[in-house]
Amino acid sequence: MKEKLENLLKNSYAKYSGYRVACICVMQDDKEIGGVNVENSSYGATICAERNAITTCISQGYHKGDFKELHIMVDSDKIGTPCFVCRQVITEFVEEDIPVYLYSRYNVERYLVKELCPYPFTEDNL
Repeated sequence: MKEKLENLLKNSYAKYSGYRVACICVMQDDKEIGGVNVENSSYGATICAERNAITTCISQGYHKGDFKELHIMVDSDKIGTPCFVCRQVITEFVEEDIPVYLYSRYNVERYLVKELCPYPFTEDNL
């Protein structure tokens, strides 16, 4: 998976921050759907790799319960974690016991969604 993420990372558009991120969602049917961060000079219009990948899955007809794994790579020596907007989207569509693999250039760490998002805001809060 690391090599696939490294290749996908090349598509990142990080003109302003230089912080490139790639995400691959592995679905229950083993299909892999990727996304990268796409920055914009109007920073609010920027989309993170995680949201890019997850919304692509949804637009292709997948639903909550269809995700098997998430793999996220940052172009850094340090592991990066999803921002809180991405964590919110993850909790909306990805089951809490699904593994999330976080990669740097040299390392990988594994977490469950519920470990990254211990106090999610869900439909139960509405």
